[in-house]
Amino acid sequence: MSVDASILKTLQTGNEQEVCLVLEAFTTKNAQTFSFPELTLDVKQKCVEAILDLLRVQGAAKCHILCLETLRLFSREKEKLAGMISEVALNLMMKMAGLQHYSEEEGECVTIQNGDPDVMVEAQKCLCNLIFNNVQVQRVCSKNGCVEGIIQRLKTYKDPDLKFEIKFFDMRMLFLLTALCAETRPLIRYELHGFTYLMEVVDLILRDADARQSGLTEQEVDLCCEILKILFNITVPIDKNALDEEEEAHFMRLVSVLRDLLMSRTQSKDRQEELQSHTVNLLTNIPRDCYEELLIPLNEIDVGGMENKDVEFDGKNMEAVIVLLDFLYNRLDVPMKSLKESLAPILHCLCETCRANRAIRKFCRSKVLPPLKDEVKKLPEDGDTLRNRLCKLLTSPITDVKDLAADFLFVLCKESVNRMVKYTGYGNSAGLLANRGLLLGGKSGGDYSSNSDDSDTEEYSQLRDMVNPVTGRWEEDKPDPFEGMSEEQKEFEAMKLVNMMHKLQCQGIIQPSRVDESGRPQPVEHVLELMENMTNPSGATGDQEDLD
Repeated sequence: MSVDASILKTLQTGNEQEVCLVLEAFTTKNAQTFSFPELTLDVKQKCVEAILDLLRVQGAAKCHILCLETLRLFSREKEKLAGMISEVALNLMMKMAGLQHYSEEEGECVTIQNGDPDVMVEAQKCLCNLIFNNVQVQRVCSKNGCVEGIIQRLKTYKDPDLKFEIKFFDMRMLFLLTALCAETRPLIRYELHGFTYLMEVVDLILRDADARQSGLTEQEVDLCCEILKILFNITVPIDKNALDEEEEAHFMRLVSVLRDLLMSRTQSKDRQEELQSHTVNLLTNIPRDCYEELLIPLNEIDVGGMENKDVEFDGKNMEAVIVLLDFLYNRLDVPMKSLKESLAPILHCLCETCRANRAIRKFCRSKVLPPLKDEVKKLPEDGDTLRNRLCKLLTSPITDVKDLAADFLFVLCKESVNRMVKYTGYGNSAGLLANRGLLLGGKSGGDYSSNSDDSDTEEYSQLRDMVNPVTGRWEEDKPDPFEGMSEEQKEFEAMKLVNMMHKLQCQGIIQPSRVDESGRPQPVEHVLELMENMTNPSGATGDQEDLD
């Protein structure tokens, strides 16, 4: 059903019943329509003006809902929004949404009391579409009291009579504004104290779920996810190294709430991963000193039926860290095309938490890089353990994922080159070592405790001398391929190899390099230069493993 002259006339001059009939037919027909190419800008603008006039007069809630539903359909188009994006139209929709706002000219509060919930929700949906699709609307709504109105209503979320959809679309609007209008972030965080209010709403949801002794409902998960996205946006620009005591306290409180979220359960398993994903994203914005709040003394928490030995480490409850490691393991199953989006946040999160907290690092190491035994007979990347699967990523074509996986393993190895080579093989770790200038061995500049005594297992000690440092795998003695050759034959085979390498270099397939004094690869013009000042590429051997 298209908008023709008769429909437009009905909107302009018809009574309420006639208008409702026309709009009901239009919205039903176009419920899944996202563009109206047959609708000219002039006709659409006249329709919008007529609908706005209808919204300004007192009428039945049904009529207002149909008017707003029609505007919502029109607002799906990025083009032809004229008539809906003026300040007058936006302020009217804000009033219909029940949002308190502040008039800059008159300095007075304006609000709608006891608005119909369904009308309010439809108005919120219109505003969401318009904010998403139009820069002018983003600018207006960031300054016309819309943000203040949402924060004001946020304080009333304890009210059981406040409809869930109103809360949800409030948060959806706030997310869009914080994502698209950078100036709203400090406004919400500092002036309106939204950081605190948002945290407390999540905490309230968790306490309600605990009181029911059930998992989070679908609606509660939806609301929590929207709030987590807002908190992510408003904490992105924070200088983590320049926090005052109050800000640090807020982040400490936030991490404790996020810990509770990680350990919470949803009524639907499908939503558990989504909630954890948004929690992990937000954890990447946290200052390092605050990660301690992920851990609490074991006797202060019910471990939910898990044995103490499964979650206890150094007298701390590690359940939240276990959730993060399980989340990483599950994310390793995602298809290659979405590997970066799926793995980058959790790998970054674990890198930061392990760098910041010794207990977390030691616990993660015990789970990811346990002492080697006879599994050293296989390549580090062969198998299904976390170590195996992370080693596979070290040669991933996706650079960001490869670098983050290497960084995580390197941190667990206390940034020791020999320890990294032991667990991953020199070939897998060469990229990280080259980037850091560590191809000649040594340690990076991380702040870690001193080495402890050797902690190699008996099985590994028996196999260690025959482990190939390049592959990281135990290999049986093999006959010398040069045995029985004369010196002339050996020289012939060597030059044959040099010529093949030179050919590959000329074709641009490889670039031979040698390690310079800084520990980084330095390209050579000819492969014969590799014969000069040869060094052992794997660095020192016989690393003394420690318990940290």
